[in-house]
Amino acid sequence: MSELIDALQWPAMAATLVASWMVASQRKRKRNLGFWLFILSNVLWLAWGWHAKAWALMALQLGLFGLNLRAARKNDPEQEAPDAPSAARASPGTKPGHSAQPSSSAR
Repeated sequence: MSELIDALQWPAMAATLVASWMVASQRKRKRNLGFWLFILSNVLWLAWGWHAKAWALMALQLGLFGLNLRAARKNDPEQEAPDAPSAARASPGTKPGHSAQPSSSAR
């Protein structure tokens, strides 16, 4: 049984690498799947870390688990995107956060 748990680090590492690649996708569904794959890798690392008594690794994986769960929920492809902030609706040719109208101090 100990050898099986020792071997968990390899699928955990592979899942982490594949998830890292997937979350960089422009496709929302693929990105969301990447976050769920990260969550699987967090669970695998926690199991291996418990066996190896790697407490700092376990603390890191718990923190990353929470962040990945949040990201997976926010990137749910079934949910509608929230209204875009006003900066994203700027006129063409303007930088986000800058309005197309000059400010009163520039007049």
